[in-house]
This record gives sequence, structure tokens and C-alpha cells, in this order.
Amino acid sequence: MRAETQNNVDAITKSLALLAQRMDWDTAAHRLEEFDAMIEAPDLWNDPAKAQKLMRDRQSLLDEISTFKLIDSGLKDNVELIELGEAEGDQEIVTEAETALKALVELAAGKELEALLNGEADGNDTFLEINAGAGGTESCDWASILARMYVRWAEKKGYKVELQSETDGDEAGIRSASYKISGKNAYGWLKSESGVHRLVRISPYDSAARRHTSFSSVWVYPVVDDNIEIDIPDRDIRIDTYRSSGAGGQHVNTTDSAVRITHLPTGIVVSCQNEKSQLQNKASAMVILKAKLLALKKAEEKAHLDELRGDVAASWGDQMRNYVLNPYQIVKDLRTSHESGNPQAVFDGELDDFLEAGIRWRRGAEKAAEN
Repeated sequence: MRAETQNNVDAITKSLALLAQRMDWDTAAHRLEEFDAMIEAPDLWNDPAKAQKLMRDRQSLLDEISTFKLIDSGLKDNVELIELGEAEGDQEIVTEAETALKALVELAAGKELEALLNGEADGNDTFLEINAGAGGTESCDWASILARMYVRWAEKKGYKVELQSETDGDEAGIRSASYKISGKNAYGWLKSESGVHRLVRISPYDSAARRHTSFSSVWVYPVVDDNIEIDIPDRDIRIDTYRSSGAGGQHVNTTDSAVRITHLPTGIVVSCQNEKSQLQNKASAMVILKAKLLALKKAEEKAHLDELRGDVAASWGDQMRNYVLNPYQIVKDLRTSHESGNPQAVFDGELDDFLEAGIRWRRGAEKAAEN
């Protein structure tokens, strides 16, 4: 067997070991039997929310088992074909099996990456918030470029994207925007994107064509589902209504349908204006507030652990990626060192390589913290 082929076999074997560990392969079949028994219960749909979660969990386990078996059998079958072809001197069989193994390496690596998304909220939908930094029109324009980049990525991923709120810049771009991105592992994919994003370019708004540096911040936090309890007493919030601005039609722009909620203990403010009714906007804003409170809780827990460990490493919110368009072109992540020489492709939503590097980097940091 050629060295390259052996490396592919080793890579697939390693991925299989991680997948087996993540799903607890030794108990997977038994857990599936338990799921099957529960969905046959006559009172299953008395609690629709619980039933739906049960069905999702069962399907997720079923998919994991099927994927593991597919990769495992593919590995064994193609290794046997290579050995058979080499024994009989049939190079055509060997070549076909080696090509199949290369494809299997990519499949296994992708599934291995998905297996890393096993945090409490990784499978949830997510909120993505973008805010322009200091710098006026330049930063507002940069914020709009970032918003377009993430929307393009999400659409290519097949995710549903909903604009929650948006504030235009004075001359161009946006001061802020908030999106809800819905789809499997949406939060898990994007959670490492929180931080400060820096752009260096020749300003299109500078008549002297000078180079400018702009900053915008990105904040990613999960949509809170029924599995995560966040209690918000009525006395802790203030609700204000106001007239929406921007797109939405005549009704939206002529009634006080937009809602702003202030969480008094923390000072967190959220708003929603994308729905037509005040009631709908209030419900959406409460979902966002719960997500922000969960993110704050997690950040406080992490800060406490860092203090106990004496950890002085940079926080999640520090500058994390540079986008340089002049005097050379490069996008470089300062945490993972992953880079691309094609900024335009990145701005068009080609983010998977950066996101994968971020997931592995974050998982490494979490494992180091656990140790």
C-alpha cells in the first residue's frame, strides 16, 4: 500500500475513533432501542414540545450511527479491494479504491468536525449582532460589508436568515444590525466569530485616497430553547415602544410597533422591529434578551474560571481577524493563524475554512482549560 493511501487510512481511522467516542458507540444501539420504545408510547403527543424533541434526538442518533457505519464499511471495503488488486496485479481496482478512500477522508473529516459541535447550545439557532466601531462612515461601511459576508455564508449553508433590527449609518453602511440565523448547528458554527474585526484599505470615502483602518465588532449568541431555563421577572425589565424605521411597509412605519426592552439589573438593551405587530416584536425581543443573558452568564462563568486559573490570555471579545486590502491582500485570523489570499471570496461568504479552524481552536482551548 502506497504511503499516501496509508495516510488516508490512518486519517479515516482517527476520525472514526473520535466519532465513536462522541456518540458513545458502545451504548448507541441500546439508546436507539430506548428511543424506539418511547416514541411508541400512546401518550407521546400529549406534550408536543417534548415529543418533537424526542423525535429530533432519535433522528440525530440514527444519523450518527448510519454515518459511522457508512464510513467504517467504506474503509474496510476499499482496503480489501486495494489488497486484492495488488495481489492480482489489477491496477484499475487499486486506483478506484484509492480514489474512493480520498473522498472518504473528506467525508470523515467533515463528520469529525460536526462531532466537535457538542456544546450545550451548539445545535441551536443563533443571533448574530454587528456593531460599527469608532470611525464614522468608514466603520459603518465596514459593518455593512461584514453583515453581507455572514448573510452570504448562511444562505450558502442553506440556513434561514431573518433581520431582527438595523440602524443605518449617517452617510453609508450601518451602525448596527442583528440577525437570527436558523439551521442545524448554526450557533456551533458561528460561536467563534465573536470579537473585533479589523479592515485596512484605501478609503472609497477619502478624496485623497488614503489608507484607513476600520473596526467593527461581532457578537454571536445562541437562541435559547426549552432546555435552557432563563427566568426574567417582570420587575427586572422596562418595555418601550416606538415607530419602526426602514423597510416594512406602510403599517410598520406608521404605528408604534417596534419594541425596545431594557433589562434593568444588567443594562442590556434589545430591540425588534421586523414584525408587523407590537406583540410579535415583544416576543422576539424577549427571545433575544434571554439569549444575551445566557451569553452573559457563560462569560461570567468563564471569567471566574480564568481568574481561578490565573489565565491572562485574550478574551473572546478581543481583536480576532484582520482583513487587509492594501498594500497587499490577505485575511488572517489572529487566533488560529489561518489565512486566505482572496479577501473578495471571503467577503462573498467563503468562510468555512476560517470557521473550521475556529471550532478546532476553541475546542483545543476548552480542553486545555479542562485539564
